Formats: sequence, structure tokens, C-alpha cells
Amino acid sequence: MSSERAAVRETVAELIEEAGSWPHVTVADHRFGGTEFRVGPREIGHVHEWGMLDIAYLRALRDVLIDEGHTGVHHLLTESGWTTYRIGAAAEYDHARWLLRLSYLYHVGVLQRTPAGAEELADVDVAAELDGLAPSEAVRAAFERRRG
Repeated sequence: MSSERAAVRETVAELIEEAGSWPHVTVADHRFGGTEFRVGPREIGHVHEWGMLDIAYLRALRDVLIDEGHTGVHHLLTESGWTTYRIGAAAEYDHARWLLRLSYLYHVGVLQRTPAGAEELADVDVAAELDGLAPSEAVRAAFERRRG
């Protein structure tokens, strides 16, 4: 195995470990291979060992992220809210984490609007964590459309 491929696999393993440590995230095998991340019933994304990271967003948020060059259109579901980001090097870990964390916060925020989620997920301060990600104004506006 090339050192480049080994570095990508290590980066993916690090991302799986980190995302699995986030409050209320469960990690499991994904039905199409790889590892998926869920908050309650919602899949926030999944990653394959070769570095393909598929992430679920609200369509408007997905469109802004693609327009700003943060990620790409999903490799199969081109008209959905899903995106595909390819981790090609260890240096891309921080951006992959940022994208996955944004999805996590989006889905936690949606679930917090439900009676069960409001109680169960109350320990996640979505607004403060979003501030910590420092998204562009366009990303923030699309993210906050869920509150409409």
C-alpha cells in the first residue's frame, strides 16, 4: 500500500474516532460499505476507508457549500441534499471534520425542535458551536433556514 493511501486511511480512522466522540452520535457500518454517523434517526454522513465522505445537508445549505467550493455534488444523488467530499491527503482532515460537524449541528438543531429532541439534545449549544465553525454569512443564512 502506498504511503499516500495509508495516510488517507489513517485520516479516515481519525475522523471516525472523533465524530464518534461527539455527543449523541452513534457509529455503525454503512449499508453501502464504510462507516456511518447518526444522531438519533438521522444520518449525518458516512465515510469510506479510501476517503470518500458523503454528508447530508438541507438542499439550500448543500448548494451554498458547493458554490463556495467546500464540497462537491454527491457522486450518485446529484439532485439531493447529499454531498461528496474526497479526502485525498491527511492535510484535508480539518476541512472534512468541519463539513461533518456542520451537518451534525444542522441535524441536532432540527431534532431539538421536536419534543423528544429538545430534551435529549439540550446539552448541545448549536448556536455557539456554529459560531465556533466561523461559517461564511451565506452558509450561516442557509443553515438557519431550518428555523424558518
